[in-house]
Amino acid sequence: MESFFTRFKNPLVLIVIVLLQVIALAVQLPARTAVATIGSQPDGAKITLLRRWTTAIVTPVERLLHGSGEAVRGAWANYVYLRGTREENAALKSQVARLREEQAAFAEDAAQGRRLQQLLAFKEQYITSTVAAQVIGTSGSDRSRMLTLDKGSADGLKPEQAVMTPDGAVGKLRDVFPHSAQLLLLNDASSGAGVILVSSRIRAILRGTATGEMEIDNLTADSRIKVGEKVVTSGGDMVFPRGIPVGEITSIQPDPKHQPYTTIKVRPWANLWRLEEVLAITGTSTALPPLAAQDAATAEATADATAAAQAEANKRAADLVAEKLPSLHEDEPADGTESAADLAQKTASQAVPKPKPAVRPDKYSSGVTPPAADLQPGAKAPAEAAPPPSQ
Repeated sequence: MESFFTRFKNPLVLIVIVLLQVIALAVQLPARTAVATIGSQPDGAKITLLRRWTTAIVTPVERLLHGSGEAVRGAWANYVYLRGTREENAALKSQVARLREEQAAFAEDAAQGRRLQQLLAFKEQYITSTVAAQVIGTSGSDRSRMLTLDKGSADGLKPEQAVMTPDGAVGKLRDVFPHSAQLLLLNDASSGAGVILVSSRIRAILRGTATGEMEIDNLTADSRIKVGEKVVTSGGDMVFPRGIPVGEITSIQPDPKHQPYTTIKVRPWANLWRLEEVLAITGTSTALPPLAAQDAATAEATADATAAAQAEANKRAADLVAEKLPSLHEDEPADGTESAADLAQKTASQAVPKPKPAVRPDKYSSGVTPPAADLQPGAKAPAEAAPPPSQ
């Protein structure tokens, strides 16, 4: 037997190699699956056995690595990345508490303002109805800031009605036709509006210029007027209701042609150069609209509840102090009065304590020198007491 393998060693090795190659080729052949019989793409059904075995071996490892990665990402997202969430949450809670206090204060101020208005019979105009309109044309001139709207008198529009956007006031209606209207913008040279400066509470007149800007030119120099101050409508022109935002002050310069007046430039909050939709104010009232009245009532209730809670907290604090310090009220009589003897005793107890007697009295010791009322002019002072003999 050994001679056979020794004699045919090379052919046997070659046969083994050929068999291994045949087996490898058989493994590489595609295995038919049920997908191939359903009419799918031919390439989609050609999956080799070697590829199947490799996938079966590698898939658990990939699943393990993927699960580990998900766990690491979850730990990072839920713990490490959110390590500052507690501080942020505390800051947000503090901010919410502060905003609630400010809301209560604003509600109280608003309620007080409404009471003063009723007391002074002051009637403020509130917006009750508006008509939405679209801009369909312009004046076509650089010196005229006039826009054409697609709504007219048939929709309830009238001349001299105020027009605004959610950002603020933009102008007023000049000519109204059955199905269209002309809007005169605030930055037109022939336009104007009564305004009030929010911080300084100074009333002024806002005018447009030939260059399409807005300015105030009827005020003298005033240190209270600052750049960045907000400007709102005052309601004095009988066109714009009071309190509609207009813009903010961008510059304050002396007017060389009209001394001592100043030129105050105002930047509008609404984009007057790109208006597409506007709101025409068609109705006003001296009473709050239903929704605004409901909000005001809710705010007043919140303010009252906050005030009651604060008063209760103060009362509890006072009671707690009274319980912890009973000695403040133990010696007081029930009727709140004190006798003369008790008052004298309390005064004596609160007086400055007397010094102890001196061991070696001299003329400077207390009680040795007689009072000034007993001394006579020219008389000699009594002799000093002799010191006691030393032991």
